[in-house]
Amino acid sequence: MTQQIPQDLPADPEPLPRMTGVRNFRDVGGLPTTDGRRVRAGRLFRSGHLAHATEKDAEFLSSLGLHTVFDFRNSSDLRVEGPDVALPGVRNVNIPLSDPADGGEFWRIVREGGLDQLRGLLGDGRAAARMAASYREMVRTRTAEHSRVVHALAEDSVPALLHCAAGKDRAGLSVAVTLLALGVDREAIIADYLESNAPHNRYRLRRADDVPQARAPEVSALVAPLFDARAEYLLAAYETIDTHWGGVDRYLTEGLGLTPGTRERLRERLLD
Repeated sequence: MTQQIPQDLPADPEPLPRMTGVRNFRDVGGLPTTDGRRVRAGRLFRSGHLAHATEKDAEFLSSLGLHTVFDFRNSSDLRVEGPDVALPGVRNVNIPLSDPADGGEFWRIVREGGLDQLRGLLGDGRAAARMAASYREMVRTRTAEHSRVVHALAEDSVPALLHCAAGKDRAGLSVAVTLLALGVDREAIIADYLESNAPHNRYRLRRADDVPQARAPEVSALVAPLFDARAEYLLAAYETIDTHWGGVDRYLTEGLGLTPGTRERLRERLLD
């Protein structure tokens, strides 16, 4: 079945300030569920990493009353970007959703490779196919990690901020899983996911300056699918849930081990 992707989201309850050292931040409050409820504002946030948060950024984040920050980066990400800034009284939980040994050479070429290397690695649709495959794999193989997150949110970890490096893929899928457990409409989840494409939200790839044609337009076009939020990626995750588990309910119960009681506690904590 072809899904219609809405172009607009419900307006945020209150405009949020734009941080200078943290990208792709937003409150997912306001998203509608299929039974007419909405995600409560100020309970669930998403963003890119907090390693470069400025003092003012940290002050704003501290004002949100966060209980837990979930960081889905792996040890390689942490070496490159650094740890999150410390927020007083906030629990930081690192749950890597990717293996630092996987894709090391791939990302080295993305950051340092020449044009011919990038053509061979990413051209002819290979970049987008890799991204869709990564979403399918995360859904199939990271059930324990996603279960841990959703159970924590149902118990004592809200308000919560979920992030990875760019706040798009690992965080995006973790937010999507949480929203599915809340009963949020699939199309609304995709619409929120696509907000990561806004210019002020996008991850900035650092290419080595000594690489020939480092900033060539073709280079930008080749790497773009890696840093785009595309509906097809999240739809690949949905398809995997439907084909592997037979739908969201079985995915939540069999894949994530969510009982009806836990799911109801999650809804009580995060829905209006």
